[in-house]
Amino acid sequence: MGDAFIRHIELLGYEKRFFPSQHYVYMFLVKWNDLSEKLIYRRFTEIYEFHKALKEMFPIESGDINAENRIIPHLPAPKWFDGQRSTQSRQGTLAEYCYALVNLPHKISRCLHVVSFFEVRPDDMNPITDSQNRKPEVFLLPKDAKKNASDITGPIVLQTYRAIADYEKSSKSEMALKAGDVVDVVEKSETGWWFCQLKNKRGWVPAAYLEPMDGPDESEEQEPNYAGEQYVVQKSYTAVEEDELTLKEGDTIEVIHKLLDGWWVIRKDETTGYYPSMYLNKSGEVNTPEKSELRNRSIPPRRSTIRNAKSIHNKGRKQISQETYRRNSKKYMQNRRNMRGNLQNKDIIISEKNEQEENMSKAQPAVPPRPSKDLIMNRCTESTRRKIL
Repeated sequence: MGDAFIRHIELLGYEKRFFPSQHYVYMFLVKWNDLSEKLIYRRFTEIYEFHKALKEMFPIESGDINAENRIIPHLPAPKWFDGQRSTQSRQGTLAEYCYALVNLPHKISRCLHVVSFFEVRPDDMNPITDSQNRKPEVFLLPKDAKKNASDITGPIVLQTYRAIADYEKSSKSEMALKAGDVVDVVEKSETGWWFCQLKNKRGWVPAAYLEPMDGPDESEEQEPNYAGEQYVVQKSYTAVEEDELTLKEGDTIEVIHKLLDGWWVIRKDETTGYYPSMYLNKSGEVNTPEKSELRNRSIPPRRSTIRNAKSIHNKGRKQISQETYRRNSKKYMQNRRNMRGNLQNKDIIISEKNEQEENMSKAQPAVPPRPSKDLIMNRCTESTRRKIL
């Protein structure tokens, strides 16, 4: 344990449990220095006891000697009775506390007391329950509402998926599956790795190995966008299948179809093909350390490469061929060229009209004819007439 330390602690939400009596536990995703990710559950009373012990271990940093020296974050004491309302409203404070805790000096954030408290316990892997009749209610904290406790969702019924084939895990953070296993999906990542739970097991699973129970089609999957979104390749990849593309780091491409299994359809010039989404970064967005760490993970498998896949649905999942992607891409780009050509023609016509109007406005007025001598004599004054005569 000597070198083990926590990189990040993310509050996912909380669970309402009913055994041995009704109570609430917070769900944390703990990310360690070896890139493993562990899901743990803690009551708030446990967290507060941990917090009090931490303050006693570091009296200077906790402000017990001088309040101005305090760097350990504050944490409110638990109420005499902690109900669902207090459990929910406390999430924003608890999320900020965990963030501040991990970013304290190493002598605090990496001490044995902190590391031990956030390690996986047996009851994290195998929660105590009397039966499977009443499952815990899960309340997740939306990613865009981490700082606003009033936006907490819930209760949330986790989506249920079924494994279409056996899957052997290749790292500690993954979870092995057998064909027919039914799992609850906690988090869906764009990388194609989904965080799932199966009874007392939890871990990352390739989305390609899962199918929804109610039908083969994914309602969440976006329609193709042939206008394309600009992305930059952050990691090179050499194509293995015929419908994949080989690209180098730094290449600029267009994403035209984002698929849930983590293999996106992209367009490079007029060529289309599949590419791992975890190796792409949207143009203009900052490449964060978290994204860089994700790219060190293995690429999720594609469904077309899974052997002995068995679906429970009579109708297969609808698929778009690469020929369709290419044909629609060419059609879209041709329409775009035509539109540009029409706009350029309109600009030329408008500019020509403007030039004509400008030339007309600059034209000199016609010189009037010179009046006759008789007309001058009739209109001039008497003094002028005498001078002429």
